[in-house]
Amino acid sequence: MTGPPEPPELHGGNLQAAARRLGCRPDQLLDVSASLVPFGPPPRLKRLLRQALGTDLRDYPDRDYGALGGAIAAWHGLDPARVLPGNGAAELFTWAARDATASGLSLVPAPGFADYRRALDCWGGQWRSLPLPLDWYGAGPGSWPLAEAAAEAAEATEAVGSGAAVLWLTNPHNPTGQLWSRASLEPLLERYALVIMDEAFLPLVPAGEEQSLVPLLAAHPNLVVIRSLTKLFSIAGLRLGYALGSPERLARWAAWRDPWPVNGLAAAVGQGLMADQTGLRRWQQRVQQWVAVEGPRLAARLAAVPGLEPLPSAANYLLVRSTPGAGSLQPLRLALERQHRILVRDCRSFDGLGENWLRIALQSRAGNRRVLRALQSLNRGR
Repeated sequence: MTGPPEPPELHGGNLQAAARRLGCRPDQLLDVSASLVPFGPPPRLKRLLRQALGTDLRDYPDRDYGALGGAIAAWHGLDPARVLPGNGAAELFTWAARDATASGLSLVPAPGFADYRRALDCWGGQWRSLPLPLDWYGAGPGSWPLAEAAAEAAEATEAVGSGAAVLWLTNPHNPTGQLWSRASLEPLLERYALVIMDEAFLPLVPAGEEQSLVPLLAAHPNLVVIRSLTKLFSIAGLRLGYALGSPERLARWAAWRDPWPVNGLAAAVGQGLMADQTGLRRWQQRVQQWVAVEGPRLAARLAAVPGLEPLPSAANYLLVRSTPGAGSLQPLRLALERQHRILVRDCRSFDGLGENWLRIALQSRAGNRRVLRALQSLNRGR
């Protein structure tokens, strides 16, 4: 007799727990559940770490993170007062959610990253899902598809005295990989008291920066853009991200949180990587070229696997659903883990998805081949 299914992980990349569960070493696993650059971190990062180990362990980090914030501000052409470094994007979502809770009802597109709901629940924030259509054509940039639905939701809540005041967005969207145009998103900034834009994956998208809302910050103090350096540099273990917004809002967030949320090693490495704008531009071009080549290639080969339908994506991951009649993809996910030591993203934690969906992160050419060989092997064994 089998027990109830295990609850889904809220995040990908839980290698230690998976290794314990499977009775193997973490380095024996191929992790396609976390969407990180497979050939990172940049070589320069190791040099920066060695330097930081010699100088940045004994002393407390700069409490204001002036050098790190200044390097990030220079990259984006912003005043440093508009930058708040954080202990990964997740920490910054927590403070965004505190602001959102004070502002009113949050609208959160679904499916969507579960960490937004986690952050809102920390403060007792009210939120409502906006269901996204799960059929679209092309990787984008396309028009944001929920303009009418968002307006209707706002009007419905206003009718009972609790108007929708906050909109949470992700571009490119996680987990679908849809890229939305800046032109279609800009009108939303006139409608809400606060718009929280998660651009964690945007630096990895070919020509993605052209759709960023960062250039709109000066004209819209109700806009916050949150980015992660984890994805671009493949440094999930260092925990580093940043928020861009109005100086008054970010100063309020800084006053709420614990002292020194970014450790000295992460701050030193982040400052060094972001200050080297030539190297950063070169690294970003390499990453975007990888996405441009491997994304369509992997999607085409997954589409040839019976029972799988990868959806178009601009990002470094593919959302895959089962074809009509194929049923749940959970047995396939578990077989990939147990027989082939490959971890794919369980999509049951995404509001609006379920057992018929998986997310697969792009790998190196060799890693993608390993995934495809495993799928073909399991298909032959049916």
